[in-house]
Amino acid sequence: MWAGVRERVEALGGTGGVFGAAAHGFRLDPVLAPAEVEALEAQLGTALPEEYRSFLLQVGAGGAGPCHGVYPVHRTEGRWAWSGDGADLADLDRTAEPFPAAGPDPEALAGLVAQRPDEESFEDEDEYDTAMEEWDDRMGDLLWAADRTVGAIVLCHLGCGQREWLIVSGPEHGRIWSDNRIDDLDLAPLLDPEGRPVTFARWYLDWLDEAEQYVRQQAG
Repeated sequence: MWAGVRERVEALGGTGGVFGAAAHGFRLDPVLAPAEVEALEAQLGTALPEEYRSFLLQVGAGGAGPCHGVYPVHRTEGRWAWSGDGADLADLDRTAEPFPAAGPDPEALAGLVAQRPDEESFEDEDEYDTAMEEWDDRMGDLLWAADRTVGAIVLCHLGCGQREWLIVSGPEHGRIWSDNRIDDLDLAPLLDPEGRPVTFARWYLDWLDEAEQYVRQQAG
């Protein structure tokens, strides 16, 4: 699956125009040793999805990848953790718990979105600010509850507060989920054009194919 992938990625170094390349520069972190991956899984209390596990062992611990790159995982002061914008949203003490495919009630979410304060309806700016703070608190309780993302790790940042997660526990194990909660939307599974769930290898290799194709088109 990963034969030659690291070399393909590194061969793209120095090329521009690929979204996110300015952040990762097509650089990859060193791979992890088998004992390191085992220690990481022991800390998490769950086995990593095989596609991602083999990526760590054969390609790199993070770096170049979709959007702004794959968040790297390293051990600091004896504890493993991923680093990147929003990586700390994942509760690494709860990764063994099954990820909940079902989020908040859609009707409740739609109702709350519809109740978002309209600034033009307020004559006093302070009253509007207070109303927005109260609304944000309610939205936070609904969309950003800690239980929403157990059993998952943050994989990358798309920009503008949007992220993608890798599910590591439960029936969705190994699949990628999109996080657009910044836009008042619940997490949703990432699907391919045929409507099939996207796993880590498909997610990564599709990005690499598209990056190579873009570079060839620009050169030709």
